[in-house]
Amino acid sequence: MTEVQVATTRPELEQRLGAELSRLRAAHLYRTRRVIDGNHGVILHVDGRALINFCSNDYLGLASDPRIAEAARRASTHCGWGSGAAALISGYNREHAALEESLADFLGRPRALLFTSGWAANLGVLRALFGKQDTLLCDNLNHASLIDGARLSGAQYRRIAHGDTAAYAEELAVAEGAGTGALGIVTDSVFSMDGDLADLRGLTALAEQHRATLIVDDAHGFGVLGSDGRGACEHLLGRGAAAPAVYIATLGKSLGAAGAFVAGSDVLIEYLIQRARTWVFSTAPPPATAAAARAALEIIRTEPEHRLRLLGNIAHFRRGAAALNLPLLPSMTAIQPLVLGDAASALAASRRLYDRGYWVAAIRPPTVPTGTSRLRITLSAAHTLDQIDGLLAALAAA
Repeated sequence: MTEVQVATTRPELEQRLGAELSRLRAAHLYRTRRVIDGNHGVILHVDGRALINFCSNDYLGLASDPRIAEAARRASTHCGWGSGAAALISGYNREHAALEESLADFLGRPRALLFTSGWAANLGVLRALFGKQDTLLCDNLNHASLIDGARLSGAQYRRIAHGDTAAYAEELAVAEGAGTGALGIVTDSVFSMDGDLADLRGLTALAEQHRATLIVDDAHGFGVLGSDGRGACEHLLGRGAAAPAVYIATLGKSLGAAGAFVAGSDVLIEYLIQRARTWVFSTAPPPATAAAARAALEIIRTEPEHRLRLLGNIAHFRRGAAALNLPLLPSMTAIQPLVLGDAASALAASRRLYDRGYWVAAIRPPTVPTGTSRLRITLSAAHTLDQIDGLLAALAAA
């Protein structure tokens, strides 16, 4: 193989980047990838060994469900793989339309719009709906995609102390008094690193009182929470309650597929089709991924036992952790963080677990605030009680 000489990177850039990489290594913040061989289920095969996976967002264990793979296979046989163009050109396939219709029907919303990822959905929505004359109030622990989307919108961006509904009320009153443009309240439903829930009831009331638009990213609630898996809004507000004006969720977590969507009114979806740059200017996702997501949605509709098994696994894990005096954060979701403090401690604990056959990611800054590095333990319906007990024993030893 002929070696190609690369002359496009300036020495100054190499030096600057190299220095930053050295700093990350010294601070125990350097991240590495491990290659998985095979499917991404509860048992992962890495470097010739099997590991029990406790760091995936595959909450219902559907990522390796053969029915979803079969749906993708059938669609790829019929449609090929790539969509070839943006949806507004020639990339919009019947599989995309069918998934959007199924999602809207499942949530009881007029329309849904499929995006390539949750990141694309959040950036596209916030940039399309808000501008310089507007104000966005955002929880301090929102996902990075919501933070970036709010900043890129050009709106006045105000970060609210985590979970502080009273602070939202104060900032809304200030913004109204200043006579600004549109007001937006932006929040995760389930916060991905703490596993706690937003006060959607309080935020819904504030949005109505101040004529603000409530945008909820239900990435970690959709398919998992609620009596029928319709997410955190169903869980916290009840069936039939007023839904947020803009509802966003992903398809790569509870559904075990890929992509994301926005659900809302007909006017909202039509406007996003015209103005959401991350949708307009992106190649449409492969039709087969839409078919896979639709198959997973049907499983969620018809097989509640997956959610029930997950709830049982969460309760079992927390009982075992309490018996061992493990200081978990008070989360009742599938996300069970064990805060260890400094990055080195979290990384060392993760390595010890890895050596014992358990893969639990060490989450460090900037993903979480300095001093709160942690093991982010995530549970799945596919875990057995024996696997959970084994992890508890390994945590106690590590």
